[in-house]
Amino acid sequence: MFFEQMHHSWQEWLASEKRLLQSIESKVLVGEIVPPRDQVMRAFETDPKLIKVVILGQDPYPTPGDAIGLAFASGNNSMTPRSLQNIAKELRSDLGPELLVEASSPNLTKWIDQGVMLLNRALTTAPGVAGAHLGKEYSWQQFTLRAVEVLIKHQPVVLLLLGKSAQSISAELGSISNLAPFEVVESAHPSPLSATRGFFHSKPFSRVNKALMDLGIEPIDWSC
Repeated sequence: MFFEQMHHSWQEWLASEKRLLQSIESKVLVGEIVPPRDQVMRAFETDPKLIKVVILGQDPYPTPGDAIGLAFASGNNSMTPRSLQNIAKELRSDLGPELLVEASSPNLTKWIDQGVMLLNRALTTAPGVAGAHLGKEYSWQQFTLRAVEVLIKHQPVVLLLLGKSAQSISAELGSISNLAPFEVVESAHPSPLSATRGFFHSKPFSRVNKALMDLGIEPIDWSC
């Protein structure tokens, strides 16, 4: 199921990980999960050849109805997750009030057509339980490391790592050879617990654009 949900280029690039995905399925699908099972691999539905930025978070919003398979994006228009609200605040602080941003509920899916991948280290969790599938026994972090690795082997990208779980991938990538040029931008997670401890005023979006330009790549229009 999960493997077949990916874009055919991802299937080609990650063919060696099909068995790993099947193992993850067998563990996480024994109970209820968020996001819905048909949205788990949504971040992998886009042609990877078009990706130039990976925004990496921890795991999906645990409240049913919030997570849609894209890190930090939400399908809940009535109760916007606090992390998403904080992203909206930082976007305006970083890039100016003239930036077109929906103040309480930005639509992050608008970034995807520009080559932004919204990825978490774990692609599922249990309803109401943050981090439920982050453990090594579920192997999501092994899979997402492999996905980022194979992406960088094909093309230069910028990684925006939000929070400690995302930032752990830097050391893992550091031991891998034959990677294309890539840039790393780090900031605290935008959750209510850490936004005031390093996310606010960290200017991650303008820093990503500078990193893209350093690589000779068109910057992102962060309007959302």
